[in-house]
This record gives sequence, structure tokens and C-alpha cells, in this order.
Amino acid sequence: MRNRAVVALFVAFLLSLPALAQQSSSTPSDQSQASSQSNMGAQSAPAGETATGKAPLQYESRQGFWGKINPFARKKYVQRQTQPIRDRLNELDELTAANSKMIKDVDSRSQQGIQMASNKANEADQHAVDAGNKATQAQNTAQQANTRITTVENVVSNIDQYKSTNQTEIRFRPGQTILSAQAKQALDQMVEPVKNQRGYIIEVQGFSSGRGQTAIATSRKMADAVVRYMVENHEIPLYRIYVLGMGNAPMQNTAENGEKPKRMSGGRVEVSLLKNDLEQLATNGTGGAQ
Repeated sequence: MRNRAVVALFVAFLLSLPALAQQSSSTPSDQSQASSQSNMGAQSAPAGETATGKAPLQYESRQGFWGKINPFARKKYVQRQTQPIRDRLNELDELTAANSKMIKDVDSRSQQGIQMASNKANEADQHAVDAGNKATQAQNTAQQANTRITTVENVVSNIDQYKSTNQTEIRFRPGQTILSAQAKQALDQMVEPVKNQRGYIIEVQGFSSGRGQTAIATSRKMADAVVRYMVENHEIPLYRIYVLGMGNAPMQNTAENGEKPKRMSGGRVEVSLLKNDLEQLATNGTGGAQ
């Protein structure tokens, strides 16, 4: 019985040694060394210069009886020792997330600025292209105006220069002034295309056999019959028609060829269509006097 009590006391003494070792204070030399290291750490890394804005964790120089690792340490003791580490890790995670968000915001603003600058540059390029197109249009307009002015000047200088473009001859039987069907068809083909044109005149010359005033009067009647048909059936204005009774005048074509002029027998009317350059102005869109 006594031996059992002695053994129990010895086991209890052994179990109490770790607790005594944790509660034992450190030596004065260890305390002075720990205080000097803590002061050096505080001087080397001030609280305001750390990433989290707090003082860095201090190195614990106390070793205890079992050293830094206590094989008999309790769970609460371990949690108490690691809680500052977990707090700092959480703070670092929060700081990293805040920095990432800040970097994303800066990058987003930078991208927006670049996009705005690119849009402004594209808009400026488009304005430059529009200005170039307008300048080209203005130059083309000026060239067209210059061309039209030149054309008008040429037409005005040659306003009284008429050129023969078409000619037909209407035959009459002796003593008659009535148009035949063939004569009407010839006049239709000649006059119909010029109804809506400008810058033209129609010259009507009557020729008749005989002599003196009688021949002139007869030739004028035949020419008047042609004029009457063009005015009534094709609405040709009278101011565009010039009528002349030539009587028994010699034929112009034989005189121009150097042959002896011949006088005709029977009656005929020469109808000539004469034009100037006013129609060219109407075609170019500049207009002109009728």
C-alpha cells in the first residue's frame, strides 16, 4: 500500500512539471534581449509604413521549459497564440481585395479615356473627310459654272448665226395652192420634232411660174398655205416663221453651182429649218431665250 502511494506521488510530480515550466518567468538576460529585439523591430518597421497600417508582429523570445513547441499545450493556448496571425491574414486579404478593386477601377477609367480619345480622333477624321468632299464638290461646281459661262458667251456671240439643219420642198400643180397628202406628210416629219425646242426659225420661200406681180402673188399664196398648215396643225409660233414670195426668181442651187440660173414651171415652196446654239444651253440646263 505504501509503495503505491509513493508511485502515485511521483507520477503527479512529473505531470506538474510542464505547467510549472509554462508559468516560470524568463531570466533577466532573456527579458533584456527580447526587449532590445522588440525595440529594433519597432524602429525598423514603423506602424504607419506597413501594408495594413499596423505594427508588425513581434518575435517572441520566450522559449519556456519545453521550448517554442509545448507538447502538452492546450487547444485554447494554441488558438491564443495563432489568433494574431489569422487576424493579420484576414487584414491582408481585405487589403488585397481593396487594391484589386482599385486597380480595376483605374483600368476601367483608363479604357474609357482611351475609347473617348479614339472616338474623338475618328470624329475628327470624319470631319476632315467631309471637309475634303465639300471642297471637291465646290471645285466641281466652280468648274461647271465656268464651263457654262463659257458656253453662254459663245452662244451670245453667235446668237444671230443660224445653221440649216433640215430642208424640204413642197410641189404644187399649176394654178393650185392646196397642199397634197404627200406635202402634208413631208411637213409633219419636218416640224413635229421641233415643237418643244428653242433657238430655231423656219424659212418659207414660195416660187411660181409666170412673170411680175402675178407670179409673186401666186408664190406668196402657196407659201401662206404651208405656214397656215404648220400653225394650225403643229402650233408653231408665227414669230418663228419667215415668209417670202419669190415669184419666178431663179433657183438658188443652180446659181451657186456656177450654172446659168433656170426658171421653173409650175409652183413650189422651199421650207428650211434653221437653228442657233440656244438649244445647246437648254440641253445643258442653263436656259436661253426663245
